[in-house]
Amino acid sequence: MAKDLWLPKEFELPDGSKIRSLLYSGDEWQIFNTNGSTNILLTRPELARKWENFGLVDGSLLGAVSFGSESFRSLSSHKKYTLMAVENGKSPENKVDALAFAFALKESRKLSEDVSFHDAVYVEQYSRLLPTWTLTPHVDDEVVLGTWITGGVVISTNSFRRLTNLTGWMPAGDLAEIITAAGFSVPADASSLARRKPHAQVGAEKTVITKEAVEPKQPQVPGDSSEDKVFKLPGRPQIEKFFNEHIIDIIFNAKRYQALGIDFPSAIVLHGPPGCGKTFAVERLIEFIDWPSYSINSNSVGSPYIHETSKKISDVFDKAIDGAPSVIVIDEMESFLSDRRSGSSSGLHHVEEVAEFLRRIPEAIKNKVLIIAMTNMIEMIDPAVLRRGRFDHIIEVSMPSREEVASLVDSLLSSLPKADGLNVGKILDALTGKALSDSAFVIREAARLAARAGKTKLDQESIEVALNNLPNGREKKSRGFGFIWDDK
Repeated sequence: MAKDLWLPKEFELPDGSKIRSLLYSGDEWQIFNTNGSTNILLTRPELARKWENFGLVDGSLLGAVSFGSESFRSLSSHKKYTLMAVENGKSPENKVDALAFAFALKESRKLSEDVSFHDAVYVEQYSRLLPTWTLTPHVDDEVVLGTWITGGVVISTNSFRRLTNLTGWMPAGDLAEIITAAGFSVPADASSLARRKPHAQVGAEKTVITKEAVEPKQPQVPGDSSEDKVFKLPGRPQIEKFFNEHIIDIIFNAKRYQALGIDFPSAIVLHGPPGCGKTFAVERLIEFIDWPSYSINSNSVGSPYIHETSKKISDVFDKAIDGAPSVIVIDEMESFLSDRRSGSSSGLHHVEEVAEFLRRIPEAIKNKVLIIAMTNMIEMIDPAVLRRGRFDHIIEVSMPSREEVASLVDSLLSSLPKADGLNVGKILDALTGKALSDSAFVIREAARLAARAGKTKLDQESIEVALNNLPNGREKKSRGFGFIWDDK
């Protein structure tokens, strides 16, 4: 929200209505509630001219409002229609509301091929998304629509099965109709999903990995498609290659591998220091394969009661098997699977938990559940767990090299408007040896600083200030900036 109101309460507008309160605001616009039948969008003249030049708004609809030395343009909208920032959107209450947004997105896109609508103002009355051109990365229209439908969950409509689980209030057939109305495609079997009912959810997630309600048995397996899929993980080429060869290729070309006796990918362990990017890599993998995922961590299944933890672990495995193909992510696996012979993990409860994992992991793999575990302390894990047949691949994820940092920084900068003469080498000198989360923090912080200063491009000065703001050591734990924090 803006710090200052452009118009004071009780300010009288040209139509005779008076300002009641500020509803939403951005750097160049504010939306007010009035005591009349309309709400009003107030904008700086420069932004209004952009809308007119793109044909997004007819100039005759824009009024003029002055207060003191300030002059604004205004757009009125009846209160029965939605007028709000796309980023502040809430889940639509019904199919009609969702269709209205999809139609507005489609019609607005016809008027501009390149602009991003993730930071737009949604004016339902005129079926328009009015972009505000903030200094933030471009967001695909499919993600804009998916995020709006779910009320804030960042998800693309291309992830149709995951989207159906997040919109339980809407039949899958209606969801497919809304996506189609926006001009996007849906799976060929979308109509059959309308007859499916999601299972209940289990536990809670600690990370961004989405633990959704899963679909009943026999969903379409990616291996049914002959199209090759390539997974991308900027900044971590070795992990990217491993995931493509040992997971992606097997599940998307199942028939080819089944002919040679390989039915499903083996379970894997990612281990390395906090901040090395384990969690981020797993999140991107799950997003790519688009399977329902479940998390096992101390928050979701830990219990002080006898047998309760092992029971919760078993429940998660049952749900994942019911919704297969799916993914189970075992986070902080040392909490459950540490060596039973060590003095720190003695007791029947711990032995029971390890035994439950030993029993359920092979069963889950046979039922097409991908098992991924993560740990910062691989040396603590019970040797029986790490034997072939349970976790076939033990992958070390080290802190990123200069080349890996360069790859991520290049990926992050590619979607932002940049000033000429950026000294990328200086950025890499400062970030090499640090976690990838630090690289992401610096670029995002630099973009924020540039936007706050009224700049339209990311410049060297903003990046250097962001580098100076980079938290380190103990400070990192108390400042949750960035997007890959993996502090365990």
